[in-house]
Amino acid sequence: MSRIGLKPIPVPKGVTVSKEGDRLTVKGPKGVLSRTFHPEMVIKIEADQILVERPSDQRQHRSLHGLTRTLIANMVHGVTEGYEKTLEISGMGYRATKQGEKVVLNLGFIRPVEILPPEGIEITVNSPTSVTVKGIDKERVGQLAAEIRALRPPEPYRGSGVKYAGEQIRRKVAKATK
Repeated sequence: MSRIGLKPIPVPKGVTVSKEGDRLTVKGPKGVLSRTFHPEMVIKIEADQILVERPSDQRQHRSLHGLTRTLIANMVHGVTEGYEKTLEISGMGYRATKQGEKVVLNLGFIRPVEILPPEGIEITVNSPTSVTVKGIDKERVGQLAAEIRALRPPEPYRGSGVKYAGEQIRRKVAKATK
């Protein structure tokens, strides 16, 4: 039994939710998000909350129940507050700079890496060693942050590379010399 799927999603003031067939659209102060959900999931929109119900206790319906509720809650949170991921860059000569819309990362490669953020996503350079990815879609913000981290993941011996803010890197001891 999905306990997450049973919880109602509160709709804050200033947010409008509309449903057309299987497509749910959420409009808020930060923007508009729209997504198509599984046709068998029952989404009920009331005055100040959204309820998600499943048609039966089949395995697929149970797994979709909590997922659907969480995706809708993320949409509501995104259009009201938004999401952000902060990345930290550490290493000799590793740095980030902003040139217009794009961000240029020097990560020890022959050429600097240029990243142009997709529409709806904003990248800010807080300092040469800190980059923040912001947006209203949690999935797209996390994906872009993961792609930036994958350019030079943190290595365990010196700890250099790109990591999430607050991420703990398990350090290894280098080979001892005699």
